[in-house]
Amino acid sequence: MKQITDIFFDLDHTLWDFEKNSALAFEKVLKKHEIQVDLDIFLEYYVPLNLKYWELYRHEKVTQTQLRYGRLKDTFAILNYEISDELIDLLSIEYIHYLPEFNHLFDGTMEILDYLDAKYNLHIITNGFQEVQDGKMKNSGIDKYFKTITNSEMAGVKKPNPIIFEYALQKANTQKQNSIMIGDCLDADVNGALNFGMDAIHFNENNKEVPSLVKQVTQLIELKNHL
Repeated sequence: MKQITDIFFDLDHTLWDFEKNSALAFEKVLKKHEIQVDLDIFLEYYVPLNLKYWELYRHEKVTQTQLRYGRLKDTFAILNYEISDELIDLLSIEYIHYLPEFNHLFDGTMEILDYLDAKYNLHIITNGFQEVQDGKMKNSGIDKYFKTITNSEMAGVKKPNPIIFEYALQKANTQKQNSIMIGDCLDADVNGALNFGMDAIHFNENNKEVPSLVKQVTQLIELKNHL
């Protein structure tokens, strides 16, 4: 890794503990509107549906609006909970509003960022929406570590499209051979970077089976073994 000068991180599910923070945001929103569903049961269905919609969004098969509405509409449909489209739209807006208020990071985030910041230029590449991602980074105190932030709205495409990686490199004024991508999603982060010609490390928190040639860590602090 001696030639590496720039490290690009994904944000959600990599540094920022999306599932924990999302659960807290939903707890607040559902309680506020007196939605009579068990939070754990709601999340049991919502979490995989959200992942499904994000995969569709990455590959340009749904819009941002369809993602935000559909993941809630489908969850309430599975729960057989009668709810108006107007209330679903309101819940969607308020969930996005409250989400950056909760800022749990993965274990070791600050320690590894301190370690890497002394040696490399750090950057973010995210498919998340700028209005939300900026709040997450600022409120969690990690924005100070990153020299550039690239999101899909800026680039006009989403990971794994190679254009977003090219956009991020230009913004960071670096080259792919001097850069590495770290993220939780094999499709968007790891394969996206590798197919672009950039090195990658998979943050595999749940220790899922991945191809043997893929570099991976199950805890962020293990990045010290690679970088």
